[in-house]
Amino acid sequence: MAGGDGIVDLRQAASSPPTRVVGRGRGWYRGDCHVHSEQSHGTDRTPEQLAAEARALGLDFIAVTEHNAAAAHERWGAVAGDDLLVVLGQEVTTRTGHWVALGLAPGQEVEWRYGVRDDVLDRHLAPVREAGGLCVAAHPHAPYPGGALMYPFDAFDLVEVWNGVWRSDLPWNADNEAASAEWGRGLAAGLHRGRWQPAIGSSDAHLEGQLGRPHTVVLADELSTAAVLAGLRAGRSWLADSTAVELSFEVLAGDRAAGIGDRVHARGEPVVARLDVVGVPSGSVSFHTEQGVAHREALPAHGSGTVEWRFSGADTGFVRVQVRYDDGSMAAITNPVLVSP
Repeated sequence: MAGGDGIVDLRQAASSPPTRVVGRGRGWYRGDCHVHSEQSHGTDRTPEQLAAEARALGLDFIAVTEHNAAAAHERWGAVAGDDLLVVLGQEVTTRTGHWVALGLAPGQEVEWRYGVRDDVLDRHLAPVREAGGLCVAAHPHAPYPGGALMYPFDAFDLVEVWNGVWRSDLPWNADNEAASAEWGRGLAAGLHRGRWQPAIGSSDAHLEGQLGRPHTVVLADELSTAAVLAGLRAGRSWLADSTAVELSFEVLAGDRAAGIGDRVHARGEPVVARLDVVGVPSGSVSFHTEQGVAHREALPAHGSGTVEWRFSGADTGFVRVQVRYDDGSMAAITNPVLVSP
């Protein structure tokens, strides 16, 4: 039955995946928030194949986001388990850009037949949020008609600044460079207004070998749909090219420390941003603030190291990090740590 809110309840599938993995408490969880199976055009990957690949890669969760359809939700219950959370969603392919709904109920389907001139986007975002879900601006600079996002970032809850579907050897290209730069330019103003859109990275996997490149690493109170979405919503997350890349980022002032997505109060004391990174041989680290790139440093040939940068809490309202390989492609992006004077 179709409702005026733009969501269609197809069925409450008995075989839908569980929304919580038992016994997995607070921690950092790796997941791919934009994944397609054979139910979407351009792919022949089955849920069974994708789940096996996710487990092999070491992912903790994946989000199934078929194009404009929820009929495949019922197929995922059989492949989820005590080592893999499956989040239900949909890629909404409007005429003037795509967005991803994360955290849908089984059988919920989001309307997609409109464009920016129809001025109805908010009508279709609202019920996703009312259901506890998140709305994601997908691949904003996709290089095909209808794929580039013509809606403003601040209409959404998250921005997919890194999308891997067009990759050849590495899931980083000029479209991702443009999306991450656009997101970064708007971050200071959003934080100042008190509403900002955290970044995520997703593979948008259609073909074998694409899953998890890139993916998002999120701090969640448990491995459940609600907790993962809460961590993403708060920006307690960072983006990784692969599971071989590991990092830890915090900002310290006196005896106080804050991690990604949280806030540290400087109280007039010197502030130190500290990054520990693994898996980026001969790469480089850059610290970004509201004034742009504030510090840059090379990583050793073995790819592991600690980089620190000292600054005043009065100089900026946030610090975030980018880590690149030696060829300039991206290895990791963090959401910001917020700083108060």
